[in-house]
Amino acid sequence: MTINILTVFPEMFAPLQSSVLGRAASDGTIKINLINIRDFSASKHKNTDDYPFGGGAGMLMMPQPIFDAFASISEPGVSIYMSPKGKTLDDATARELAGFENITILCGHYEGVDQRVIDNLIDREISIGDYVLTGGELPAMVLIDAVSRFVGGVLGRAESALGDSFGDGLLEYPQYTRPADFRGMKVPSVLLEGNHALISAWRRRQQLLLTKRMRPDLLEKAELTPGERRMLEQDDALETQ
Repeated sequence: MTINILTVFPEMFAPLQSSVLGRAASDGTIKINLINIRDFSASKHKNTDDYPFGGGAGMLMMPQPIFDAFASISEPGVSIYMSPKGKTLDDATARELAGFENITILCGHYEGVDQRVIDNLIDREISIGDYVLTGGELPAMVLIDAVSRFVGGVLGRAESALGDSFGDGLLEYPQYTRPADFRGMKVPSVLLEGNHALISAWRRRQQLLLTKRMRPDLLEKAELTPGERRMLEQDDALETQ
């Protein structure tokens, strides 16, 4: 997968050279192509922003440098603008985007970008939450990290992504490592007995209970068996006693 990033602050993407994403970039599984929008500015001082028509606070990114930066990309693939007005990023969106060979991400700054950029160059607007940041660079890194985990070869084991929270619509079960007894706090005995069927059942129950407590909204769309629904109803009854 090739990820093109259009930004006025390419130095902010140094974290992509570290950890899992750094290894994926080093071995060619993912190619990160940083494009400095300033390099395409036709103005004498290489500025990329100007005052908005109609007045208002702040500056707006001009269309010319962005259009020319886009034109420099041979295969942009699906083009994304990181924006608080966009669809909120979720697990399903990350999985879908991982299926593209090429992705181009535009990072806005200041008060955003000229609407003609969005109307003519952008396929999707994506948000990472209902809040506003000073620029699109941090949201872009969040998107890249979320998407990359579903690209084959990025994680050591492909099933690692599938077992995480939201992989099956529920939150992830609790996990433990050595020692089995840390300062009197013990690992659940079922995890130490080697019975994989019991371990799977315990993990599934923990997923259901944790999701019910932390994110009950997820249960509305989750695919549950009749037995699992009865178990949750029984848990509700115990809580009201």
